[in-house]
Amino acid sequence: MPCAATDADGVLKEAMETGRTRLLIMGTVLTLAFGCVAARLVDLTMLRPAQEPRTAATAAKGVIETERAEIVDRRGVVLATGLATASLYANPSRVLDPDETARLIATVLPNENPAKLAKLLRRKSTFVWLRRKLTPDQQWQINQLGQPGLDFLREEARVYPHGELMAHVLGMTDIDNQGTAGIERSFDRRLRGHKAPLALTLDARVQHVVRDALNAAIKKHEAIGGVGIVLDIRNGEVASLVSLPDFDNNHPGSASKDQIRNRATLGTYELGSTFKIFTTAMALDAGVVTLSGGYDATKPIKISRFTIRDYHAKRRWLSVPEIFMYSSNIGAAKMAIDVGGETQRAYLGRLGLMTPSPIELPEVGAPQLPKVWRPVNTMTISYGHGIAVSPLQLTSAVAAILNDGVYHAPTLIKRATPDRTNDIRVISKSTSHTMRRLLRLVVDQGTGRRAAATGYLVGGKTGTSEKQSGRGYNRRSLISSFVGAFPMNKPRYVVLALLDEPKGTKDTHGYATGGWVAAPIVRRIIERAGPTLGVMPVDEKTPAIHSDLAINLTKEGPTLASY
Repeated sequence: MPCAATDADGVLKEAMETGRTRLLIMGTVLTLAFGCVAARLVDLTMLRPAQEPRTAATAAKGVIETERAEIVDRRGVVLATGLATASLYANPSRVLDPDETARLIATVLPNENPAKLAKLLRRKSTFVWLRRKLTPDQQWQINQLGQPGLDFLREEARVYPHGELMAHVLGMTDIDNQGTAGIERSFDRRLRGHKAPLALTLDARVQHVVRDALNAAIKKHEAIGGVGIVLDIRNGEVASLVSLPDFDNNHPGSASKDQIRNRATLGTYELGSTFKIFTTAMALDAGVVTLSGGYDATKPIKISRFTIRDYHAKRRWLSVPEIFMYSSNIGAAKMAIDVGGETQRAYLGRLGLMTPSPIELPEVGAPQLPKVWRPVNTMTISYGHGIAVSPLQLTSAVAAILNDGVYHAPTLIKRATPDRTNDIRVISKSTSHTMRRLLRLVVDQGTGRRAAATGYLVGGKTGTSEKQSGRGYNRRSLISSFVGAFPMNKPRYVVLALLDEPKGTKDTHGYATGGWVAAPIVRRIIERAGPTLGVMPVDEKTPAIHSDLAINLTKEGPTLASY
């Protein structure tokens, strides 16, 4: 019997050991299982970046990758950035009651049509868009509805903190955050493919000054539009580019075609007597005339069916400085004939006036040129008629005349090392220095006196042209402009102001020409933006400055013309 008891104890002990082993294995398995679940939860909620459901990512392939790099000005001020937002979509196969769900959504989004929403929710699909780019409050309210089948996709809305200030340069993006205009379009791949900001040459402070001065002049003279440009002569960098009317690119859908049109780069105009800068420069550079030379401007020139007259005729022989200062069409036309049509075309080509501007924008207009370059075209082009270019083209060409005769392609992109691949010598350094003196003469004693900003040694040229109307010109519709530069002893910046169809006022004695309406805009821009651009006023009566910019005139001396 003791033996039987011993066997029973052994069996019991073995059974208990087996039970313990099984419990240990079971506990280990459960511990591992719960550990895996906990690890997965930590991975999903804390370690992994937020992701949308697979159905949304698959159905909206490419849409979720909407992040774009910021665009900043030359000082790092943010001009365009992204704002996280949510878009509402549905999986119709999971929607229990399409009509009720549509009705509830419409209570949060009153602009949505419940019937159209219900139709979308009945589709045989696993993904349909219901509303893109919701506000946080709208997202919260829809989430509170608790309707199955609704979900949100995280996206990015493009935001322009300065509103209208740089609308035409920055451009805009579409609903999927792809660039459709301006820098946003030109550099779409760069902005979508890099996180580093894209730096522009624009200065938000200068842009504000230019827009403010131009807008005030447009209102005063009841113009239909205008252009303002500030360009660095030394490297072609555009510090400001304004086209008015403009628009808020946060809400581009409310803008008209006229507002969206970039007059500074896409618009082309006959820019009148500003072209005498190029005519005079090429004549002096080609050696067909000297400063002491001149032309008989006693009578108008009759050629073909055209008659070339002076706005304020002197009816005498005029020296080259007088032709420039009084803006004589007759003198400029005779000068151009001596230069010759072929040479004229070559100079204008090197100045970038025969081809579209290379600026980094998609909205660029092609110049309008004569199909056949006859002698009459050579004459009229000498004073800016019969050829139409963009305001930016004119500004860049004037910069080349003043930059020791070297053309720099205009640019909106800030680079550590300037791109010199498109640099071209247009005129000699000595001719460039002579042109600085002539431009200074126009502001000091001629038609551009209203552009004089004390201490900034402003030089420039007025331009007024009649707009084409049918086969002729409308004398009441003017393009009035002034292109100036400062300081003329060491030119740093070119400033252009243009008004489209301005009207004269009591202050201008009824005149709406460039010297009366555009030159004051340039003065106001220089006075306010000069210090910002690092140019401080100087004593204009300093003997060294006076000697450097002085020009000898005929004995009769200068008189003020309005044109």
